[in-house]
Amino acid sequence: MGPQWYAAVMGTAIVGSAGAALPVRVPGLRTACTAMWALSLLALLALVAARAAHWTHHRDRARAHLLDPAVAPFHGCAAMALVSVGGGTLLVGRDWLGAGAAVALGAVLYAAGTLAGLATAAAVPYLMVVRHRVAEPSPLWLLPVVAPMVSAAQGPLFAARLPPGEARGTLLALCLAMCGASLLASLLVVPLVFGRLVTGGPPPLAATPALLLVLGPLGQSTTAANALADAAGPGVPYAAALAVLYGVPVTGFALLWLALAGALVVRARRRGMRFALTWWAFTFPVGTCVTGLEGLAGHTGLAVFPVVAVALYGLLVAGWLAAAAGTVRGLLSGTLLAGPGPAPRVPGPGTARTT
Repeated sequence: MGPQWYAAVMGTAIVGSAGAALPVRVPGLRTACTAMWALSLLALLALVAARAAHWTHHRDRARAHLLDPAVAPFHGCAAMALVSVGGGTLLVGRDWLGAGAAVALGAVLYAAGTLAGLATAAAVPYLMVVRHRVAEPSPLWLLPVVAPMVSAAQGPLFAARLPPGEARGTLLALCLAMCGASLLASLLVVPLVFGRLVTGGPPPLAATPALLLVLGPLGQSTTAANALADAAGPGVPYAAALAVLYGVPVTGFALLWLALAGALVVRARRRGMRFALTWWAFTFPVGTCVTGLEGLAGHTGLAVFPVVAVALYGLLVAGWLAAAAGTVRGLLSGTLLAGPGPAPRVPGPGTARTT
């Protein structure tokens, strides 16, 4: 029961949040989005309980996850899951919980996820330097450093519910700082990932979906820029222009990377790529691009952004269906919950005669 399971919570939450903000009116869409948020909340509660039991009864294995370079980056998913569900509580959860309960629950989840994200963004890179030994760069390195960006994108939702003054200004300043820290850290990783592709060729089949993780900091930073521009209000008249000047070029690169990663995923599928939990990379990173496009649609008024947002949302839903179906099959069959197999027996000491 590793931290990679939180990716399923993130992927489910973004389906609800992104769908609720689509610039189209479809009967029953908001109800479906609220149901997806509720599913993500239930999954989060179950997973937190399972992880707590894992730390209680298998502390050695839980600690070993931090020292495993292939698993440690996934601790960023826990923080992003908390923040994503917390933000969804304000966007759609209030329809079922009521405004007061939604704000209270969302604030608790957001605060816990933000603190966890900041700790992970510092601790995992430290472990990568002093304890981990890796042969080549991986898109998974983005997971711990992009967590503060998710908090930066959701923070303005909570800032709007604070009274004007010191508290609101401090939260928005923190969001801007987290946005910058996460963006600059991501810019250190993305060139390494592309360089690995060019020099080393396609990744292993099971790891190919992880290439879509590069979309995370791109789409989420665009979402954060738009959200912070909305929060700035008329006091900063150029905030919306800055969000557009940043978001449009970054979205263009995101779509280019989506084409490259998608082509490599199709190639891997044709060569026998089977389901793994990495398939959840088809969800949250794509969802951040949808929310980024929704923000650009509001600030530019151009029809092209809603059209692309709706198209990518269809891709997001298809990715969620594929990942969810594979996860359910794996849970029912027990393959996804199977523990490590027994270690091979080592022959004991003995003597033998040779001729």
